[in-house]
Amino acid sequence: MGMAKETVYIVQAYVAGRGKGLKAEQQIGCKDAAEALRKAERLAPLREGVVAFAASADVELGDYDENPEILFKAGRLPFPFDQA
Repeated sequence: MGMAKETVYIVQAYVAGRGKGLKAEQQIGCKDAAEALRKAERLAPLREGVVAFAASADVELGDYDENPEILFKAGRLPFPFDQA
């Protein structure tokens, strides 16, 4: 039986890709919302786009919540993060 769901905090940065596209960098896992916010704010001026979010996940199964809670976003972002 899998472990209970836990909340994960992730910072995802994007750099310019081909044409007008965006290329995702490796996700940065954080221990809490405050750390995710700090890292995202620090990366924002250096990247095309940055988003920090919290999602509930069953890490063992690789099963992530479809509707993450956005903690911070800046710059150009791909769908679904570009939605208001």
